[in-house]
Amino acid sequence: MALQDLTPQLRTRLSRMERAVGWFVTLAMALLAFGFVYYVYHTAERKGWFLTKAPYYIYTDRATGLKVGDPVMMMGLNVGQITRMEPMPAEEFEHNICVEFAIKDPYYGYLWTRGSRAKVTTADFLGKRELEVTRGTGGYPTYVFYPMREVTIGEAQGLPDLSNWVLAQEVWDATGTNLLSRPKSPLANLTNLTELAAGGYTNLIIMDKAHEAKSMTGIWNEPAGRYEAYTKEAKYELEVDESAAVTERLEKLVSEVEQALPNILRLTNQLATVLSNSACLTSNLNAVALGASPAVSNLALVTARLNHPGALGEWLLPTNLNRQLEGTLGNADTALASASTNLTALAENLSRSLDNLANLTSNLNGQVQANTNILDHISRAIVDADSFVQGLKRHWLLRSAFRTKSTNAPPTVPPAPLRSPKEKGKE
Repeated sequence: MALQDLTPQLRTRLSRMERAVGWFVTLAMALLAFGFVYYVYHTAERKGWFLTKAPYYIYTDRATGLKVGDPVMMMGLNVGQITRMEPMPAEEFEHNICVEFAIKDPYYGYLWTRGSRAKVTTADFLGKRELEVTRGTGGYPTYVFYPMREVTIGEAQGLPDLSNWVLAQEVWDATGTNLLSRPKSPLANLTNLTELAAGGYTNLIIMDKAHEAKSMTGIWNEPAGRYEAYTKEAKYELEVDESAAVTERLEKLVSEVEQALPNILRLTNQLATVLSNSACLTSNLNAVALGASPAVSNLALVTARLNHPGALGEWLLPTNLNRQLEGTLGNADTALASASTNLTALAENLSRSLDNLANLTSNLNGQVQANTNILDHISRAIVDADSFVQGLKRHWLLRSAFRTKSTNAPPTVPPAPLRSPKEKGKE
């Protein structure tokens, strides 16, 4: 049906409906666009697209378990993500893989020149690894956000409000051994800037602490000991501690198990032999136990007889042996008593004999003391008797009676003549 065939009332209603549908479609499109913009904004805010990001990089041996877009963790929080991974050139032999990542605001403020390191650790048992950074413990911030400029010492002395201007470099003495001032030290604390000129400094790199920018203005240069102007190509390098992936560890473990498997099989064979020997030993022990059963029964019987006082003595010494032992001990007691009596009498007789001998010797001693010439007479009598016998030996009638056979024995030394004690005392 053509539109001109409709009545004016229907045409009026149709135009109103078309306007309502148009407004509805327009409102729906606006809501859809608002929802899309809100989603994009919320996603960008959640992922930190609007935040300032500080670039860093590390060198790893391999890229196993890492990929671009993986989060960077610090203290259990997601503080950034990996932005790029590229192998080093073929002529570079010191490093293998360069991994670049960005740390978002405000977490890059935790990374300082001392104590901040990167760790590539295992994340799961499927070979996944994650990148983690540690907060600094000292030194200087890796990035600064203050405007920087290089001035001469004369210009530094003429700057207004020196308390807002701070150093952006390390200042050493002329010998290069003593650190005079550190970065972020106010110029007002440098009492004599001419001493810096004596140390060889003509220019100083300073920062205006009164004006803080939203993006990085300087990056720390460790070899030069100063902050340098930040560029898009500038990135700060962190030292890395890398651990192997779980798959590599498992492969190494499997290789070690394969090497140890023959020894394990040999050990199982030895265990089987030991078990068989143990079974034979137990069977032999059973036979020994059966053979020892009568001995155990006798031992039980003997121990049962020892269950009353004196049983051990009755068992070791039977009744008849006990009576014989009592008789023997009685006889021995009687013999000891008689022997004791006899010994007493013998001791008394011996005592009397010793007394008599003492009296005899004392009498003899008294006679010798009383008659001092008796020893001379006895000695002369013995000498005369010896001369008499020697004369008999030389007499022709009795010479044959004292004849001795000649031998090859050496001649005997004649004995010394007997002398009286007085002659010995005179000598």
